[in-house]
Parts: sequence; C-alpha cells; structure tokens
Amino acid sequence: MIMLEITNLHAGYAGLEVLRGIDISISPNEIVALIGPNGAGKSTVIKSIFNISDVTSGSIVYKGEEITDLHTHELIDFGISYVNQGRVIFSNLTVRENLEIGAELIRDRHVVEKNLSHVFRKFPVLKRKAGQLAYALSGGERQQLALGRALMQNPSLLLLDEPSLGLSPKLQKELFETISQLREDGLSILIVEQNAKKAIQIADKTYLLEDGKIALSGGKDIIKHEKIKNVYLGGRY
Repeated sequence: MIMLEITNLHAGYAGLEVLRGIDISISPNEIVALIGPNGAGKSTVIKSIFNISDVTSGSIVYKGEEITDLHTHELIDFGISYVNQGRVIFSNLTVRENLEIGAELIRDRHVVEKNLSHVFRKFPVLKRKAGQLAYALSGGERQQLALGRALMQNPSLLLLDEPSLGLSPKLQKELFETISQLREDGLSILIVEQNAKKAIQIADKTYLLEDGKIALSGGKDIIKHEKIKNVYLGGRY
C-alpha cells in the first residue's frame, strides 16, 4: 500500500519551474528523506504537497485520492501536517496556546485535551513550560513546540522542512531520535534535510534531488554510493 504517491510533478513559483517531473512514493509507517544541494527543489516538494507552491502538471495522490488542488485546511483534515523551516512559533503566546492553535480545526474539546496530553507525554519540557511565553524557549525547545503543534492535528503524514537547521549536534541527535520514535508511533514522515548522513540513517528510503529532478534513490545502502560519499559526505563513510 502507498500512502502518498507523487507522479511526474512539475512545480515552482510565479512561472519559474523548480521541479521537473519527479516521482516519489511514501508507504505507511515509513520515513522518506529528500537530500541534495540548496536550490535543488527539496522544499518545493513539500510545499507542493501542502499546496503552497504552483503545481503546473503532475499528480499528488494521498490514500488513493487526488489532493493536488485541495486547500491547506482540507489537507490538514485529511491528516497531513507541515512543520516549516525555521521553527515558526507565536512568541507572544504561551506554549500551551501555541499548541492549541495547532488544534483549531478540532471542535471537540475532549479531543483537543487528549491530543495535548499526548504531546506533553512526548515532550515533557513543553508540559513544564506550558504557561510560559514561547519567546523564552531555546532553539531545541522551539523545534519541539513546532513538532508538538503539528501533532495536535492527529496527522498520518508529517512533512518536515529542514528540522535540524541551526541546532547543535547534541540537539540534532535528539531530534532525529524523536523523528524515528514518531515513525514507531505510526506516522509516515517526509523529511527535507541538509544533514544527509543523519537523514539517510533514519530513513527507510532516500531521494537525492539535483536541479529539480531525482538523481538517485534507494534504501540505507544509498549512503555507500560514490555520488553520496564524494559530494554529500565529503568522501567519508
């Protein structure tokens, strides 16, 4: 079974084509990583799924249904959540208020509280700081808050755009462990990541994008490919 299937996708912004006919698939309970140089189109893949880029042709099918033209709130209702680059949070609101914004489409208060309890179990620091304003959080805590807010929506598919950007090596390690655990919890995850080695290590499948096209794809053994070793790992591994 395939949860998300992207076929011959062409997309970009304001007439500028970034993606040039890519094919990507994600199965249930699978982590799929997108790696490659800056400007290759990695983030545009995620933005195309979440309908915040201009898709000119191709198909995006989620759980058997075409979703290419759906609005963002409809995609959230379908079970797709997006954590964008830069750990965007509402600094003048409390941690709890930030999390509750993630559940604003859920009308049942009992469901909201249940989801909040789940997030607090997953990220205990957010529970401890629930009443504090979010501006005081560290970079790692902000990333947890951004992830927690996405989880408030009960997603089946989580889209992560450069989640480790700007984090220390220690916090990166913790983040990747968290992402792996989310997969164990039953989520499918599509992650755009500059840290190619870490992304490949946690992913079930990796796609290398170059110049808007898929240059290479494979499982964990992709890390041994000459192109990956020489270009993205500095000849190491």
